[in-house]
Amino acid sequence: MQLRYVFRMYPEPGQRGALARAFGCARVVFNDAVRARRDARAAGKRYPTSAVLSKTLITQAKARAERAWLAEVSQVVLQQALRDADAAYANFFASLKGERAGARVGEPRFRSRRDARQAVRFTANARWKITEGGRLLLPKIGEVVVKWSRALPSTPSSVTVVKDAAGRYFASFVIETDPEADAAAMPDATRSVGIDLGLTHFAVLSDGTKIDSPRFLRRAEKKLKKNQKNLARKRKGSKNREKARVKVARAHAKVADARREFHHQPSTKLIRENQAVAVEDLAVKGLARTRMAKSVHDAGWSQFTAALAYKAERYGRTFIKIDRFEPTSQVCSTCGHHDGPKTLHVREWTCTACQTVHDRDVNAAKNVKRAAGLAVTACGARVRPGLIPARCEETGSHGIPTGNCAA
Repeated sequence: MQLRYVFRMYPEPGQRGALARAFGCARVVFNDAVRARRDARAAGKRYPTSAVLSKTLITQAKARAERAWLAEVSQVVLQQALRDADAAYANFFASLKGERAGARVGEPRFRSRRDARQAVRFTANARWKITEGGRLLLPKIGEVVVKWSRALPSTPSSVTVVKDAAGRYFASFVIETDPEADAAAMPDATRSVGIDLGLTHFAVLSDGTKIDSPRFLRRAEKKLKKNQKNLARKRKGSKNREKARVKVARAHAKVADARREFHHQPSTKLIRENQAVAVEDLAVKGLARTRMAKSVHDAGWSQFTAALAYKAERYGRTFIKIDRFEPTSQVCSTCGHHDGPKTLHVREWTCTACQTVHDRDVNAAKNVKRAAGLAVTACGARVRPGLIPARCEETGSHGIPTGNCAA
């Protein structure tokens, strides 16, 4: 499978200027491609092809005085900007036809120099390379210092240079992993686990383990509030406002990085120690519209489950999502008795059928594991409901007698 490896870059002042030119030229070419297609649609003409756009927006544009500065950056950067425009329109039309999974994608918009994220891509045709000294050599930019936190498992075919809202630079590589090496890196595991995600505790496992919620955003709220107030007092368009904006962006980036690191640690441990992992498919978008919105976003359940999913696929583990309407908090995990809904403040309850005292979250985690078909009995057999034959009155045409039928 393909994975993205991201490393921090530290360009020098001259290299930052060259990267800024590359970001600007790629943005202009992308916007010209979007404008050309919008003009063609308004005139009732066919969309221009990629070859036509490449000739008019890059080759011929360099010969004109108003676009001569396009020659200051690598040709590959400009070509990749056209490829991004093609991909954006392909996704847009696929979404309109219902051929693309996920949320509906809108028509490509114009890029702005004030966008939080700026990026350019260098393919193998650009002849970029990693030098013997560990620096990243980029055409018309130079050798950039990179902090290599880990070794690349294979040779990447392209590199994307990204600048985020906090002014940090990153080198992003897409790597093709080796399935055999990944399988050898993981120890054999026979256990399975169910996970109940929540706010009181970030995650509760079916074996009773509880993972506390760090609440990174809540802990950083005081500093964020101070920086936001400082930003609001600055005059728009001033240099001091830009400095204040960068402080706010860095504070948010620190929270996001800490949350991402927290998600990676337990997800890696769970995949390493268990052959199968089951979680509940939570309606995060719906919960984010309630009074718990800030806490839901702070927890980052979607990012955590996405990490579990791709790590399970990479290392040959099983990842299961059960239906969100499964009554995991209402059913006794011991006897299976449905005890009805319970308000959120009820953290412990006693089953009315077998008198077992349950911790709400641990019981839910056990039911998640059972609903995924991962629970086992004392004899070692899987606990999964068997096939139930249909009742006579549920089959056949109800207006026509069907004769004797055996259940």
